[in-house]
Amino acid sequence: MTIEYLKKAAKNPATGEDETRRIVADMLAEIEAGGEAGAEAFGEKLDGFSGDIVVGAEAIQAAADKVPEQLKDDLKFAYDRVRGFAEKQRQSIGEFEAELSPGLWAGQKLIPIDTAGCYVPGGRYAHVASAIMSITTAKVAGVENVIACSAPSAEHGGPHPAILYTMNLCGADHILALGGVQGIAAMAFGLFTGHKANILVGPGNRFVAEAKRMLFGRVGIDLFAGPTEILVIADAGADPEVVAFDLVGQAEHGPDSPAWLVTTSRELAEKTMARMQDLIDALPEVQRNAADAAWRDYGEVVLCDTDEEAARVSDEYAPEHLEVQTGNLDWYVNRLKNYGSLFVGEETTVAFGDKCSGTNHILPTKGAGHYTGGLSVHKFIKVVTTQRATREANRDVAAVTARISRLEGMEGHARTGDVRLDKYFPDESFQLQP
Repeated sequence: MTIEYLKKAAKNPATGEDETRRIVADMLAEIEAGGEAGAEAFGEKLDGFSGDIVVGAEAIQAAADKVPEQLKDDLKFAYDRVRGFAEKQRQSIGEFEAELSPGLWAGQKLIPIDTAGCYVPGGRYAHVASAIMSITTAKVAGVENVIACSAPSAEHGGPHPAILYTMNLCGADHILALGGVQGIAAMAFGLFTGHKANILVGPGNRFVAEAKRMLFGRVGIDLFAGPTEILVIADAGADPEVVAFDLVGQAEHGPDSPAWLVTTSRELAEKTMARMQDLIDALPEVQRNAADAAWRDYGEVVLCDTDEEAARVSDEYAPEHLEVQTGNLDWYVNRLKNYGSLFVGEETTVAFGDKCSGTNHILPTKGAGHYTGGLSVHKFIKVVTTQRATREANRDVAAVTARISRLEGMEGHARTGDVRLDKYFPDESFQLQP
């Protein structure tokens, strides 16, 4: 493979992990020991909020009154499409029972998780779309208790009004005015609601992501949803202006959000890079500072000789968001294997999926696209197996079980087959040694 880095990142998604782990571990231990008071203390310290943690109906209605009608219509537009896509996902899996051999039946059952904790970022930006992605999907899956949390602020007297409105629209059963590690901990430990989350889902900063990782095992998690990533594959026919806008659009998420360009055209690469700083400088201050640091420290531009090389490089990155802007779109769609969500052609972009087009925007980062996809109804449903057998079926199954068990040295297992053969077929003899 012949590739050339026209821009190489000074940092990578793993930068700073040790410090993050230490901070999060200390916070989780303190909150678990201190309970609700501990979580409240961190909320007041980090968010400057000392109001009610549990958001009641009156506060939700007050928030709704502050949301403009146009925004309500837009949120409903997004909600309908995300819900529709989730319903199609739910319909794609089902329960069954099949006779594998005479008298031996096996099947699967679909059991929704009891309680889900949905984290909705609300610090730098009011991520209403994240509420739609997580809460709606959990409800379509059949989750009985959905707890949602988002960072409060003194300005709003709680979470952002649009976030509260959206959480309620999507069917959250409990809403907590907590962000960061303290919000994750409260949902995992069952604070304020009496329901311990069985699974934690939702994107967040590096501290939120690390808290989920540390709690995994005690609870399930959707995936490692850390700082957002974008990779664009583009050829000579792509529009460098569009490519640059798309890279900047994701870099504004935060100073540690990687933006990568993989291209077979040096001219496209150079024109795109030449536009990046101007587009970044044109953003409002908060977004400008985030995008500037992200592009400076995490941005990369990779020049490849062939489409196959470009596809290999992309698969190595396994990006969260992958855009393809080339003349041979179908080839790339069929060839690419590792990504969270794929955006095919110039006519679509990551922001469409982030906000309202229907697919979920809670996606794998930091290379997790090598082994998992994004959030879906499947994450909220346990696929469990069942089996039943007739006595006649034991003639073969019990004997085979006994022989395999003895080969493995598990005599107790073998005897559970023996006892059934003795009971059901007392006048017959069986070979029970391997």
